[in-house]
Amino acid sequence: MIKTKWIMIILCIMILGLFFVAPNNTMKQEGHFGWVSIIPPLLAILLAFMTKQVLLSLFFGVFIGATILNGWNPLIGFFRTMDQFIVGALSDKWNAGTLIFTFCIGGMIGVVNKIGGTRAIAESLAKRATTARSAQIITWLMGMLIFFDDYSNTLIVGSTMQPLTDRVKVSREKLSYIVDSTAAPITGIALLSTWIGYELGLIKNAYTSLGMNVNSYEIFIQTIPYRFYCIYALIFVIIIAVLNKDYGPMYKAEKRARLTGKVFSDEAKVAKNSEISKIDLNKNVKDKAYNAIIPILTLIVVSFFAIWYSGYSLSEATISPFSWEGIRISFGNADVSIALMWSSVVASIVAISMGISQKILNLAESFDAWIEGSKSMLASCMVLVLAWSLGSITSSIGTADFLVGIVSDKLPTGLIPIIIFTISCIVSFATGTSWGTMAILIPMTIPIANSFVSNGTANPSLILVTLGSVLTGSIFGDHCSPISDTTIMSSLSSGSDHIEHVKTQMPYALTVAFVTLISYVLVGILGFNPIFTLIIGICLLICIVQVLGKNPEKDALKITK
Repeated sequence: MIKTKWIMIILCIMILGLFFVAPNNTMKQEGHFGWVSIIPPLLAILLAFMTKQVLLSLFFGVFIGATILNGWNPLIGFFRTMDQFIVGALSDKWNAGTLIFTFCIGGMIGVVNKIGGTRAIAESLAKRATTARSAQIITWLMGMLIFFDDYSNTLIVGSTMQPLTDRVKVSREKLSYIVDSTAAPITGIALLSTWIGYELGLIKNAYTSLGMNVNSYEIFIQTIPYRFYCIYALIFVIIIAVLNKDYGPMYKAEKRARLTGKVFSDEAKVAKNSEISKIDLNKNVKDKAYNAIIPILTLIVVSFFAIWYSGYSLSEATISPFSWEGIRISFGNADVSIALMWSSVVASIVAISMGISQKILNLAESFDAWIEGSKSMLASCMVLVLAWSLGSITSSIGTADFLVGIVSDKLPTGLIPIIIFTISCIVSFATGTSWGTMAILIPMTIPIANSFVSNGTANPSLILVTLGSVLTGSIFGDHCSPISDTTIMSSLSSGSDHIEHVKTQMPYALTVAFVTLISYVLVGILGFNPIFTLIIGICLLICIVQVLGKNPEKDALKITK
């Protein structure tokens, strides 16, 4: 619930706005609102901190912005919120394609889960886990392979590996850490996932607000080398597993498990998650890995050709469609939202056809499974629509222009990625949502970075570095915030005490965040190549584990002797 005092503060801000803003008629023109232009995104951020409700926060930001644009008339502001900004976001062709893609890929995953495809892949990998080290490596590998959705990743990997890691005395805290550290980071940088439509939509709208027509998918790919936190988080897990070393609270948990066989402490509160059981509804069906592999490969292959065809059909110049240059130009001109929509529909059809042809599901059951899967994306799509609406608001009242004006001359260029990454980490940790953080920060950070590039004080790569810092910093909170949905799901699916999961994971997440900050210093201030920076960062992570880490198995053996 929202505390009364915070409601009063917000109302006071609105009342002050009526006195100081409404009388000035020139303020009603778009792009001339000065400091008032930061009120909508600022209130969205503050509400997200206070209420932990991203939908409410974004809606309130849109409402306040619409109210400002309409002479601080809250009634007209509410009407314009609904019929101009929210409906406007839904009516955009790109946005509509993105929403359909998001729903369809969720539906495909629902069918694939129902016919036992992803479970079969998970169990085939799990059979190879015979030692604590191999169990951790297999869990990591499984998390890497289920890249297309963080929810499916978390629920499938955690529940599948739990009995196997128990057998080789890996603590539940360690299992939930591995599950959590692979789910969001791999989905966030995957070329095809349930996240990509959301990320592409935010990127495209941020560039559109600057009057720039870009291929958002190409921009997305170019930011991947700068997603340091995501990359390091994935690599840090395998470093810990291969070296078989831990430190901090995780070391104590692993030492307890190896020494006593207790995979969780006596005081642990382990809850059961009913959502996990929903994945395995067909108990009598023999799981087959190709029931997941074929639909996923279909999604990947069809997406590639759909993006190529979309771009080729839109290319004005005569190009050779199968040459490297022709493929590059085609991908650059593609309408990615439409291409991904085509591929997700085809992949859904393939998944449903496989279930029916094998008599696992009938037609009605197939569509029920598809609908259940697509329903899981509803909240995400609602956030996306409101994010687009807030982006339109900030563009209309000139938030980016105002921020550019006050920031451009006062911050060294190299500090921009560092500051933006830090802000993203704080906001995402406090709100527990990476998507909400992206929605609030991307519309502001891209224009700020672009201003440095436009006036010649920065290299064009600054936009990619800054965008990458938002996309990866926002995952920090999703990774380790105690109120994050995937963090909670990781605890539940792995059978771990949630607070213990957060406590044991936090030092590892902060270690990765620290190395990420160093990487942005190297790239932003010293101008290092991102690949070279990644190599330095990985070496630094290895050194940290070697210096701070201890082998829990060796220490457990010493005690028993």
